[in-house]
Amino acid sequence: MSSSGASPDEAPLQPLENVPLAPRCTMGVGGPARFFVEAADEAAVLAALRWAQERGVDLHVLGGGSNLVVADAGVDGLVVRIALRGVSSREAGDGVDVTAAAGEAWDALVAYAVERGWAGLECLSGIPGLVGATPIQNVGAYGQEVSQTVTAVRALDRRTGDFVNLAPEDCGFGYRASRFKSGEPDRFIVLSVTYRLIPAGAPAVRYADLERDLARRGIAKPSLADVRASVLAIRRSKSMVLDPDDPNRRSCGSFFLNPVVDQATFERVSLAAGDPAMPRWREADGRVKLSAAWLIEHAGLRRGEGPGPVALSTRHSLAIVCREGARAADVAAFAREIRARVEARFSIRLVPEPVFW
Repeated sequence: MSSSGASPDEAPLQPLENVPLAPRCTMGVGGPARFFVEAADEAAVLAALRWAQERGVDLHVLGGGSNLVVADAGVDGLVVRIALRGVSSREAGDGVDVTAAAGEAWDALVAYAVERGWAGLECLSGIPGLVGATPIQNVGAYGQEVSQTVTAVRALDRRTGDFVNLAPEDCGFGYRASRFKSGEPDRFIVLSVTYRLIPAGAPAVRYADLERDLARRGIAKPSLADVRASVLAIRRSKSMVLDPDDPNRRSCGSFFLNPVVDQATFERVSLAAGDPAMPRWREADGRVKLSAAWLIEHAGLRRGEGPGPVALSTRHSLAIVCREGARAADVAAFAREIRARVEARFSIRLVPEPVFW
C-alpha cells in the first residue's frame, strides 16, 4: 500500500440540507439526508471528510444506490455522493490496464471493454451501480468476480486523510466480500479502480444458464459480445437490470448471498430437502455453494408473494421488491421473515447483501 498526502487548500464545502435519498436508491424507500453533497473530484471527497470530522457528524458514501436500504428516519449525518468520472487505459505486458473513476456507471465500463475486445468483465454485464462499489462487494456473476481482474484500488483513508493506492493483496477479497466491506468497512472511500483485462481474450462461459442461452441462439464459439448479450438477456428475464418499465424495478437485485457451507452441512441440507437435483456448486476449497433462491422457494415462499407493499419479485425469488407505499421498515421485516423461514426449514441463516443505513 502506498500513500500520498493531500493539499489543505480545498474550497469550503457547502452541503445541502434535508435532501431526499429515496429517489437516489433503486429500492425507492427511506428518509432524507440531514446533509448532502456531490463530490466530483478527490479534493471534494477529502473536503467532505474533513467537514464531517470537524462537526462530529457521521459520513456516509453513496454510489448508485443499488445495494442500499435507507431507514425511514433518514440519515443523521453527511451523505457524499461519489461523482468522480473518467476512464483511461494503458498497455501492461500481455494485458491492458483500465482505470475507471468510482463514479463511472459499471455497465458502461463493461460495454467499453467488450467493444474493444478486452476480456475479463463480460459476465458482469448488466449489474447496476457504479465502479466504486465493485471492489467493495467483490461483484461477481456467472463465474467471474472483479477480484480476478483488479490490480489497484485508489482510495481516501478516513483514518489518516491520505490518498492511498491498494494492491489486490491489500483488499482482502472473498466471496462478495472485501476489506472495504467487512474488514474495515468505515476506513476507505474508493476513488478509482484499475482492472487488468486481456486483449482478444476468450470469454468466460462457466455457468449452465449461460451455456443454455448461447446454445438456444445457436452460438458454439461465442465472442465477448455474444456472452454480454446472453448475460443481459438472462438478467433481464429475472428483472436484474434497471428498467423503468419493469414492475419489479424497485429492488436491490439479489437480497441475500448464496450460502457457502462445508460438506457435512451440504449433506444435511440435501437430506432435508429430499431433492437430489438441488442446485449447488463446488468451491475450490472443497466447500459447497448453495442457491439462496432455491432455499427461499423451498421454505415455502413463492415469487410475487409478500406482506402488503413488499414482496418477492415475480421473476426471481432472491429479490425483494417494493410496491407503492412501501417503507424501509417493511423491507427489513420481510427480510427477517425470509431468513427465519429458511433457518427453520434448513438450519441455514441467510446473510443480506444490501447495506442498511
